Amino acid sequence: MQPGQPAPDFTAPRDGGDMLTLSDLRPKAVVLYFYPKDDTSGCTREANEFTAEAAAFEAAGTVVVGVSKDPVKAHDRFIAKHGLGVILVSDAESDICERYGTWAEKSMYGKTYMGIERTTVLIDGQGNVARVWNKVKVPGHVAEVLEAAKAL
Repeated sequence: MQPGQPAPDFTAPRDGGDMLTLSDLRPKAVVLYFYPKDDTSGCTREANEFTAEAAAFEAAGTVVVGVSKDPVKAHDRFIAKHGLGVILVSDAESDICERYGTWAEKSMYGKTYMGIERTTVLIDGQGNVARVWNKVKVPGHVAEVLEAAKAL
């Protein structure tokens, strides 16, 4: 993903059982954040931090959408357990992750495997990529994304 190029559109199941189509969110900007797994420490912290800034993102005309391979039922439990205020989309087939380049080879303890690389994509109100953060480290990330969203 490169800034200036059109963000790949998609329709996918979201929390609550509805479907979400990315282009339907226009003319709002979208923070599309990819994370490995519901209810793990880093992913929970990231979701909680996006939730804490939900009003500020809304004031900036921006919708926050999290994407992982977890099924919708897991997303619903994750939201209920932590009181999350972000949309969570299920990419069970990895289609969205592959289109956004976040489905990547990872390694842990000497073993390699395929998984979601924590990535955030800021999409402007016209549907173009405004900014990309790869290999995200959670501390301080949400504040940086919020500043970029406000600057759109």
